[in-house]
Amino acid sequence: MASINSYLTFNGNCREAMIFYRDCLGGELTLETIGESWAEDKMPSVMKRSIMHAILAKDELVIMGTDMVEERGLIKGNSISLMLNCNSEEEAKAYYHKLSAGGRASHPLQETFGGALFGDLTDRFGNNWLINYDKNR
Repeated sequence: MASINSYLTFNGNCREAMIFYRDCLGGELTLETIGESWAEDKMPSVMKRSIMHAILAKDELVIMGTDMVEERGLIKGNSISLMLNCNSEEEAKAYYHKLSAGGRASHPLQETFGGALFGDLTDRFGNNWLINYDKNR
């Protein structure tokens, strides 16, 4: 079956963001700069340290990212969120605390009518996260 992974676009701070996510969530982080890629000779030298492609992987969790922004620039919106389904209440609380550091904890974790623990936040890079732990699954 096909799968969908999150692919985030940053404006020069992909390395910082992906290291932050690794520190919050754990996993193995791979960063490829433009200077290490096929595009090295096609891009201005000032961009050689920019991230061409980043992958953070931990079990089934995969987050990808890049500093490669279209000419029109980076447009942030609220139409996309990263849904993080947790395996325990403790894990949900720990991830919520770490990811909201320096960001905005817009909806603190609380129990829903269905028995799940749910909350949302915007991290310090402007990305929206939904944190969920379903006690009934």
